[in-house]
Amino acid sequence: MKNPDLSLSDLGSYFPDDFTPEQRAKAQTLFLKELAATSHKFYRGKIASIPKAGIYGFNWFNVYYTPGVSMVSTSIRDNNDASFDMTNRGNLVAIVSDSTRVLGDGDVTPSGGLGVMEGKAFLMKYLGGVDGVALCIDSYNKEGKHDADKIIDFVKMVQPSFGAINLEDISQPNCFKVLDTLRDECEIPVWHDDAQGTASVTLAGLTNALRVVGKDMKDVRIVLLGAGAANSTAARLILKDGADPDKMVVFDSRGGLHKGRDDVKADKAFYRKWEIAEATNPKRINTIEEAFKGADVVIAASTPGPDTIKREWIGSMGKKSIVFACANPVPEIYPYAAKEAGAYVVATGRGDFPNQVNNSIGFPGILKGALMVRARKITDEMAIAAAHSVADFAEKKKGINPDYIMPTMEETEVFAMEAADVAMQAIKDGVARVKLEWDYVYKQTLVDIKEARDAIDLLMKNDLIKTPDLKMLEDARDKAVAAVKK
Repeated sequence: MKNPDLSLSDLGSYFPDDFTPEQRAKAQTLFLKELAATSHKFYRGKIASIPKAGIYGFNWFNVYYTPGVSMVSTSIRDNNDASFDMTNRGNLVAIVSDSTRVLGDGDVTPSGGLGVMEGKAFLMKYLGGVDGVALCIDSYNKEGKHDADKIIDFVKMVQPSFGAINLEDISQPNCFKVLDTLRDECEIPVWHDDAQGTASVTLAGLTNALRVVGKDMKDVRIVLLGAGAANSTAARLILKDGADPDKMVVFDSRGGLHKGRDDVKADKAFYRKWEIAEATNPKRINTIEEAFKGADVVIAASTPGPDTIKREWIGSMGKKSIVFACANPVPEIYPYAAKEAGAYVVATGRGDFPNQVNNSIGFPGILKGALMVRARKITDEMAIAAAHSVADFAEKKKGINPDYIMPTMEETEVFAMEAADVAMQAIKDGVARVKLEWDYVYKQTLVDIKEARDAIDLLMKNDLIKTPDLKMLEDARDKAVAAVKK
């Protein structure tokens, strides 16, 4: 057992050698949670504002503020699109959440979501060169219920300050109404990362997993566990990309979706689920056991496990089966267990296991591409273009195999490639305000990412970002080990 190092590069070695695979997986989860709590207290959050303009003398404040800035205000007044050139709006995303569906923890109160939203902003900057602002809001109405219209009104009010909106961790059914309304009524792209983002990277992972096992999208039987924002959107994108709806079954907490589900049909708030029910599962399969038999693919975004998916279910699947267990923070089944049960390709939403199918590979590049061409919305076709971009990058970069179907966050070029492909699709779809060449978007994205990382490196080098004591890591590890042994 090794002591943790700051790189966190070998998590498995931090725990006792006699731990079983299940104990080791539990220990890793607990270690990351303990370290998150202590490191967030140490840094007091992850994001701070810092100027991007130089100060060469105090009279520059008269340029940046009053009286000089008056000309900026009147210029934007006369042409609102000038705000993209004269302010940071063109590279700024609002990360908006009412914190009602945060990871596997559910409703954590508005301010409870700040850690996640700050993390989103951190990833946007480091991976995509995009600035993000965490905005956790109170969506309660006078009746004490979470109100979709309050979120809609808030986003409409703040959209003049941002180039795009990233919706995050909004519970269903509000998430569907909020996204669909704002996509139609806002002048900037409104993106729900739990829906479109997760769906896009899921499609990317599925594309390469099918390449690995030598199967075609149109031929495979697909089971989706969970019918929330992620899987309902994943189903839509997968079907648009060529899957056979007659070979797809989607489960919510009450069973398989199909035309006989009058309960879903009657609840107008869940119209996205009803669209799936109408389009898929003509045999009206209603049990998970029946759906798994002979299935080629299982995509789960449901209840955190590790026993949500049973080994025997996977054992009943077809040859060279594909299992995506993407619940966070704990997958529906651990990868080692899924492989032991017979799965050929296994993916999760976590970076400490192989094949991370996580929206962190998607949203930094997708939002960057949309921002650079000043898109008015992010279409489904743009999300599918991003999925193909990610999948093709992995295949061409290293060559794919059962343990590598997705690029990792360390492969910087994937975000630039994705940004350029998304930007081109936005132009093709007619939602871009400006037209740019693919090479320009690709190269400028790499420049912006490098500048962001150089700035962070400079702050760390000069101790303006403090280095945590290794004891913090060791204490987190020891607590995790003790909890597992107990």
